[in-house]
Amino acid sequence: MKKKILIIDDSDLFTKIITDILLDANYDVISAGSGEEGLIKVPLEKPDLVILDVILPGIDGFQVCKLLRADYRNNLMPIIILSSQCNEEDKLTGLELGADDYIIKPFNPREVLSRVKNTLVRIERNRHVNPLTGLYGNNMIQEEITNKICSNDLFSLIYADLDNFKAYNDIYGFANGDRAIKLTADIICDNIRLVGGDNDFIGHVGGDDFIIITYPMNVDNICKSIIYDFNKQILGLYNENDIRNGYIMAMNRQSELVKFPIMTISMSVVSNENRVFQSFYNIVEIAAEVKKIAKSMKGSCYVKDKQSI
Repeated sequence: MKKKILIIDDSDLFTKIITDILLDANYDVISAGSGEEGLIKVPLEKPDLVILDVILPGIDGFQVCKLLRADYRNNLMPIIILSSQCNEEDKLTGLELGADDYIIKPFNPREVLSRVKNTLVRIERNRHVNPLTGLYGNNMIQEEITNKICSNDLFSLIYADLDNFKAYNDIYGFANGDRAIKLTADIICDNIRLVGGDNDFIGHVGGDDFIIITYPMNVDNICKSIIYDFNKQILGLYNENDIRNGYIMAMNRQSELVKFPIMTISMSVVSNENRVFQSFYNIVEIAAEVKKIAKSMKGSCYVKDKQSI
């Protein structure tokens, strides 16, 4: 589907020049001759990107940008500031108000297309990633797994989950809980880069759950190296007393004060080497069942589905 771009500029000349450039590149283009008109058209037309001139009759482009960003519905709508002044202060003001990029008049058509394309690609990518880890979220995970199943590609899925994370999050706080999740994501990414394949996929389901899709021959090296690094690096998130004890005291779901060991990581592995998966939900359900076995074991570990090997 074509991307729709709204140009807010009172100059008929520049509006036509930019419109012609974008139409030739197969974009849909609409325009507004004032800030007020632009503010009306955004909720009506729902553009994928706005090119906004600074100097406008009535309210200027900076005020329009501020008003657009004040509406949460426009949080993911990219805005490119258009200015006839090569003024560093104008650039900074626009960026501080929430603009994603800027273009200086006069401009090169290639620059306009490059900035529009790059901004749209970046925003589209951000729509599909977890904001904490930067890893692909559930939609992309489902798409990747479904594509693998439909194409009959040989693959293994690793489902990783932290043990005793909730207790750590309760005692050390949400900020440190986020640090633990980010650390886990970094460890997984580092080890995929070192011992995984070039086309391996890493996804963040949410919370402390992660998905890795790789070739079956890489599974053992990936899981062992993740466990080694995790067990070593996770200690850096605990205080010396808890490390010495090997546990923290926290309330369980029955409101009882109990000991929770230092966090570990559990991973389940399923593969289509010796079985056929019918759907995304089928493979995730099997992986979740195998993960229950892994989480019942002491310490960091990984467990392979017996029917997959």
